[in-house]
Amino acid sequence: MPRDTLTRDQIVRTAVELLDEEGLEGLNMRSLGKRLGAAATAVYWHVKNKDNLVLLAGDHVWDEIPLSELDPADWHGAATAMADGLHAMLVRHPWLVQAFGSYLFYGPGKARYDDHSLAVFEAAGFSGADADRAAAAVFTYVLGNALGASANASLTRRLGRDGGDARQQIEETLAKATEVAMRFPRLRSRLDTPAADYNAAPDDAYRQGLQALLRGLVPTPARADG
Repeated sequence: MPRDTLTRDQIVRTAVELLDEEGLEGLNMRSLGKRLGAAATAVYWHVKNKDNLVLLAGDHVWDEIPLSELDPADWHGAATAMADGLHAMLVRHPWLVQAFGSYLFYGPGKARYDDHSLAVFEAAGFSGADADRAAAAVFTYVLGNALGASANASLTRRLGRDGGDARQQIEETLAKATEVAMRFPRLRSRLDTPAADYNAAPDDAYRQGLQALLRGLVPTPARADG
């Protein structure tokens, strides 16, 4: 595909597909150009470099998150919907969780989400500073819960690139971890539960934790002057 028929949107969407499949380490201009049917040099006419492309791709996926209705009477529901949308997006694109450690993301996609998150809490009666803290607390909680899926995806790719059977290596490591866990009573009691899987958590841990967090967020009544 000649450079004059490429568009930045095409490039960014294809970059997201490549990132979903290969992770941050698998994204390069040559692989991207091959998927687009264009020379790598053609891509550079639309994006500066790989870092710029990651930023564009990272901002693009935020538009996948639907914005909840602003409902002061049910702000827990609105905040939950926003958190769930963010969690689902991060699980679909596990490379983005990793990228937060190396990139400062910004752009209209992320700004759209951040602005509406603040609106949810402001509609519930949170002041400016309290709304900032509440939105940041929920974001950090969701990001932490998406880390397991991101780590699984990254580890599986790395083990596969090393030429081995990723699943077999994980199972062998889990067997060794089980031997260690047998020495500790609380871990030993959970070895036959889903929580014993790699990077796993008890069923509904995400939802229960989110609801506990939201219950702990209470608007501070505005103080009258004087």
